[in-house]
Amino acid sequence: MKIAVCIKQVPDTTDVKINPETNTLIREGVASITNPFDEYAVEEALRLKEKHGGEVHVISMGPPQAVEILKNALAVGADRVYLISDKAFAGADTLATAYTLAKTIQTIGGADLVICGKQAIDGDTAQVGPGVATRLGIPQLTYVSKVREIDPVKKRIVVERLLENGKEVVESSLPVLMTVVKDINEPRHPNLMGIKRVAKATIPILTAKDIGADENRIGLKGSPTWVVRIFSPEARGAGGEILKGDLSEVVPLLVHKLMDTKFIK
Repeated sequence: MKIAVCIKQVPDTTDVKINPETNTLIREGVASITNPFDEYAVEEALRLKEKHGGEVHVISMGPPQAVEILKNALAVGADRVYLISDKAFAGADTLATAYTLAKTIQTIGGADLVICGKQAIDGDTAQVGPGVATRLGIPQLTYVSKVREIDPVKKRIVVERLLENGKEVVESSLPVLMTVVKDINEPRHPNLMGIKRVAKATIPILTAKDIGADENRIGLKGSPTWVVRIFSPEARGAGGEILKGDLSEVVPLLVHKLMDTKFIK
């Protein structure tokens, strides 16, 4: 069974910077981490490989520095990793990103199962995973909290989806794409041997030409959503009123004020 995992390098949440000219995140030179939800995706892929056999291929689209999160994926057990990096990809929204990832998965020969984290913490859109499934023309299983069973031979998978008011059991044919939530597992850490093994590893870098991408569907050209302006909202001045006096005086006064402002009737 061939499993492809899409991961993303995101800015450390305490160190987010915006380019004032392009209104996009500045990623170069910024302290970054692996998107936390993607770590669960990698872990689930490794567990399925250990149980059913096969290979785990990890893909990341980003600047050259994203090789670090791919090295971490190799260190914990991924078989192959690929960095999709090209200046032509800059400024991509979720639509263009999904297209690029789907083209990459097709370039490496497709997969029986594609796994993504439920969303990235820098955008919180949860759109890329479903977008990749749509472009690959395969079913999607979102917010998966448990893989109940999977049969690579019969091309069948049964999962539990985490909903707001409970869980849903869904069966699908393979190939399929699923996005996972943190309830699904506990990600492992790379051991010393794994870290040493990948310290000098060369990460393959794929460009737009390598994956046969249409230049009109990637980067800013392929992004129908544009950020026109980013700004910090003006701070609100201190407001409110402090009522002083005996309780017998303050309570009636408070009730009248709340009635005047329509908070109570």
